[in-house]
Amino acid sequence: MGGTMDGTNQQRRRGDTRQRIQDVALELFAEQGYEKTSLREIAERLDVTKAALYYHFKTKEEILVSLFEDLTRPIEDLIEWGRQQPHTLATKQEIVRRYSEALAGAGPLFRFMQENQATVRELRIGEMFKERMLRLRDILIDPDAELVDQVRCISAMFTLHAGMFVMQDVEGDPEDKRKAVLEVATDLVTQAHQGA
Repeated sequence: MGGTMDGTNQQRRRGDTRQRIQDVALELFAEQGYEKTSLREIAERLDVTKAALYYHFKTKEEILVSLFEDLTRPIEDLIEWGRQQPHTLATKQEIVRRYSEALAGAGPLFRFMQENQATVRELRIGEMFKERMLRLRDILIDPDAELVDQVRCISAMFTLHAGMFVMQDVEGDPEDKRKAVLEVATDLVTQAHQGA
């Protein structure tokens, strides 16, 4: 193969470095905490120079925000999709199902956020996450529903969140646990919808 690389290939290689930085940074943040992790340590674990790291990210917060944006893109897509759907039970059940998958896909990030709440609150991602939750809530809830049914819809979201953290310590297959949590969340939106 010749020495030249077409643009898309180069783009992808760059993307891989970016992703490796994100993965390693998240590992280190989880191991020793966000505050105690330096860009130098991230570069060392990756075996790249600090300058190479700098090419992609100038600060730790930039790494964390990029991770958040990449991993929560499915949630963003889900909100966009949900906004265009009719307020039917099938739509709500599908939103809960897809949200469960999106959370599972971003598991390590959400566990980090759960364990580092003080840090997250100080960083942009805390606000970004809250804003997404509110937009998701607005799609799930019928504005004229009984208060108890609005609570059921919000509880469905929190059931999925709790499922990621609380259920970690419960015995059993992770996929079985995810399905059980999803079933409970789906029951809640179904009940709420019947109330409405």
